[in-house]
Amino acid sequence: MKITDDRTRRVIINSDVANEADDQFAVVHAMLSPTLDVRGVIAAHFGTGRTETSQRESREELELLGRLLGDTVSIPAVDGAPHALVDEVTPVDSPGARLIIEEARRDDAGPLFLAFLGPLTDLASALLLAPDIAQRDVVLIWIGGPPYGDIVSFGSWPEFNLKNDIAAANVVFDSGMEIRQVPANIYRLVSVSYAELRARVEPHGALGEYLTQKVHDFNAAHHRVAIESRSLGDSPAIGMMLEPWSAVLRRQSPVRFAPDGSYAPNPVGGDVFVVESVDTRFLLEDMFAKIAEHAAR
Repeated sequence: MKITDDRTRRVIINSDVANEADDQFAVVHAMLSPTLDVRGVIAAHFGTGRTETSQRESREELELLGRLLGDTVSIPAVDGAPHALVDEVTPVDSPGARLIIEEARRDDAGPLFLAFLGPLTDLASALLLAPDIAQRDVVLIWIGGPPYGDIVSFGSWPEFNLKNDIAAANVVFDSGMEIRQVPANIYRLVSVSYAELRARVEPHGALGEYLTQKVHDFNAAHHRVAIESRSLGDSPAIGMMLEPWSAVLRRQSPVRFAPDGSYAPNPVGGDVFVVESVDTRFLLEDMFAKIAEHAAR
């Protein structure tokens, strides 16, 4: 049975896709979802800790994913900023920032959803170049930031997506735009095992083989202990765009970020909608099914 729905949600994805092995799944999931009108996928930087050319490498990874998806799916890749903001008042202009401004100012297309899977550099730059877009019908879903309160989440701090541009995060959180934040203690719970990937992803063509191998390779290169799983931590942003009710959110009074990446009260800005849980069954099963359907086609 073929079920169709011509209605779509307008989406821009910002991804530091060459950084790890989870952005790839999120980007593929979005591109295979017919109700998401993906206006662009911005190739984002991920700092200089691993490479001096992170933004360029993200663009190359997007192009590789496009080839693996085949002729029926085209990733509209756009370059983002090559580095973080130098301060909270100076934008880093880029095609990605300009795309955000252009789409945010449209009056003919309904809400714009921004899925940021890495640092907030390109959105902060767009806001500094065009402050009016903070008052437009734009929703940010950001994968990033530490847990709130006394929740313990093991790992290195500051949280990775935040530390790659704390200034940009402050520009965005000061802006008053609608923010739905998925902090580290939540995004780390979207785990898949090697066995699950072998059964549900790897059999489905060159794309499935690549996605599965990428997880193995990243873990082998960067984990110091034995591991047979990976958190697909960027994928909640896609699930929340497909089904806004697939997450439980609470209202948080305005915050910004101290230099060490911790939260501080914010005298400006707006409330933040913090995700406290996501429907991982819906998220992962939908993604697995769409990868299988795409391979079959």
